[in-house]
Amino acid sequence: MAGAQRGQADGGGLSAATAPAPVLVVLGGLPGVGKSTIARALLACWPAVYLRIDTIEQALRDSGVLIAGGVGAAGYMTAYALARTQLALGMPVLADGVNPLPVTREAWRTLARDTEVPFLQVEVICSDAAEHRRRVEKRVIDVPGLVAPAWHAVLQHDYVQWNEERWVLDTVSLDAEQAAALLLAKVHRLHRDHGMGSRN
Repeated sequence: MAGAQRGQADGGGLSAATAPAPVLVVLGGLPGVGKSTIARALLACWPAVYLRIDTIEQALRDSGVLIAGGVGAAGYMTAYALARTQLALGMPVLADGVNPLPVTREAWRTLARDTEVPFLQVEVICSDAAEHRRRVEKRVIDVPGLVAPAWHAVLQHDYVQWNEERWVLDTVSLDAEQAAALLLAKVHRLHRDHGMGSRN
């Protein structure tokens, strides 16, 4: 896969995070691949601000101000603004959403560049179609009011294949804790490399 680095389990467990420092981590991928499950495992050991697009979009629907219930770009625009504020305050940010288009991916990258923080963009996949379908059909929604997409809707999702640089986590071969451990180690390396670069 072009521009992709694939995470692999090394048997290491989660370790306690050090004091938070600003970094932007974005988890993307189709519904049902395990993004939010990984996010919860990561947040159990890494104190970051969590911005979940599903939650933001459902709050916008519930507000009653949207025309015909269409969210459009509003959820992502809200998340970008919230992330910018938190990063400027020195907080790490974990964003969780499908991140389906080159324009959404570039917006996150631009935000990290503008705020001068380390950046990690992740594509979460489930390479076994049968397992992916099983997860979608058995998915328990934890956002009040949110309607889970059916399998046919996931297949028809407007999701553009990645050409951008990203890190790939396949949840067929990794459970949530293993994926979170890999992500935490990657975040620590990002901080180290960013600090070395700023001193050069």
